[in-house]
Amino acid sequence: MPNGDKEYIAYFSMEIGISHKIPTYSGGLGMLAGDLLKSFADMRIPVVGITLLNEKGYFLQEIDAEGNQIEKPVQWSPAEQLTLLPNQVIVTIEGREVKIRCWKLIINGLTHHQVPVLFLDTNIEGNSEYDRTLTSFLYGGDSAYRLCQEMVLGIGGVRMLESLGYSIRKYHMNEGHAALLTVELYRRNFNESLDIEAIKDKCVFTTHTPIAAGHDKFNLDMFRHITGNSVPESVIAESITDGKFNMTLLGLNFSRYINGVAIRHGEVTREMFPHYHIDSITNGVHPATWTSSNFKSIFDKHLQEWGMDPYSLRYVLSVPKEEIWNAHFEAKKELINEVNERTGAGFHELRFTIGCARRFTPYKRPDLILYDVERLKRVAAIVGDIQIIFAGKAHMKDYAGKALIKKVITIAKNINKENGKVKIVFLENYDISLARKMVAGCDIWLNNPQRPLEASGTSGMKAALNGVPQISTLDGWWLEGHIENITGWSLGPHPNDPGFNIDPDMVDEANDLYTKLESIIIPTFYGNRDKWIEIMRHCIAINASFFNSYRMAQQYLTNAYQ
Repeated sequence: MPNGDKEYIAYFSMEIGISHKIPTYSGGLGMLAGDLLKSFADMRIPVVGITLLNEKGYFLQEIDAEGNQIEKPVQWSPAEQLTLLPNQVIVTIEGREVKIRCWKLIINGLTHHQVPVLFLDTNIEGNSEYDRTLTSFLYGGDSAYRLCQEMVLGIGGVRMLESLGYSIRKYHMNEGHAALLTVELYRRNFNESLDIEAIKDKCVFTTHTPIAAGHDKFNLDMFRHITGNSVPESVIAESITDGKFNMTLLGLNFSRYINGVAIRHGEVTREMFPHYHIDSITNGVHPATWTSSNFKSIFDKHLQEWGMDPYSLRYVLSVPKEEIWNAHFEAKKELINEVNERTGAGFHELRFTIGCARRFTPYKRPDLILYDVERLKRVAAIVGDIQIIFAGKAHMKDYAGKALIKKVITIAKNINKENGKVKIVFLENYDISLARKMVAGCDIWLNNPQRPLEASGTSGMKAALNGVPQISTLDGWWLEGHIENITGWSLGPHPNDPGFNIDPDMVDEANDLYTKLESIIIPTFYGNRDKWIEIMRHCIAINASFFNSYRMAQQYLTNAYQ
């Protein structure tokens, strides 16, 4: 039960990724939420997380013989991982009373402090068959289904917290999916002395993407029909863009503190929403979650305070180089074994290995390295063997993303048949478990989104914890973490360069990638191990020591919550 003497931060997120055993997440948004909550637990901050149960997960990804993505429900038992609480609340949706219960998970911090996470569930006897499915699939169904889910999360979440006895200091909305919590706070004050400014003082809003599809918009007639009288017309009028109800605008209008998730993303968001004061807090990752066991052993030996004080990772520059290399090589062997067990591709741990694992969607351009396959082969013939590991899911309705998966798999099949110096695999059903192996076991992390659409990106931060350098488009967090030939490498020009083109031709960045692989990166890997290990150490000392969720949590505490 909550401590009655404490005020809590209520952290709302459509998805929260904590463990691969609890598949209620799809990608970066959920991982970020899970990492932040873990750090709050470590730091003894009174926080409670609120999300949806997603009892059939996002989806289980399978790839058929032709390279097509097949989506299947995830089979997992909430009762084996979570504790069902007796409390129930009701939200009226389309005029129906929908009952909501919740399951609880406890995150035990390194200091033994506990942060509860509440998973809202409508699969309750007495609800209609449709309503029982509202917490089944993450991002499933049509727009009406999504709006119903967001009513469960925002309105139902506030009511569940009240039912459980929580006193809330701040309501933090991790994206617009939870923005309807603001109208529940509005409704509670409507018959009293309505003070919009007081509601704003209670609310924090974090936006994670410049992509239009990432900002939920709903047809007005449908919105009014589903929400009924839950949302006053005055609120609706202030939250309309292009004739639709915009959940991001709702969150912005009712929040005192608003932030993007990298310095550059803050700039882009201010351009998108010029009438709001928008700060930035660059994302980070939870060190204990994403550091491999091999590097944990090294850090425990040489940097005993690193678990709670990741700033101390800067002293890794004094750790013997052979220990750094051996830790990486053991992690790499684990990954290569995983690849060969899954695919039989014959990968070898001595060969230069590139990792590229993100959500498959056009703006992330996962196929950039395959832009000119013949050029890639020539690079390998000149400087040494290349292995590439792809992984990632495409949203079930992102047909262009699915086509990219098929394209990558088709190219991989053709190139592997040649049994040459380039080998490529695609590993299906990317999840936390596979991600931990990839960010630790690859030799370099590749990330090449279209600018300026990468709000932050965190996979390269996870790689940095394991001494894996990144080569990436200068966007998102990489504009802050990139030092050429020190922490990794850039693709394309810097935004401050004269004549910078925000949308350069894809061929230019592909050529930049091939040129750097051929002239700098792979020759260093194969021919100058001492230099390569120096880069690995600087990844940890500079990037892992800063781009972590403790620093992020401290900034939220200082800038948003206090």
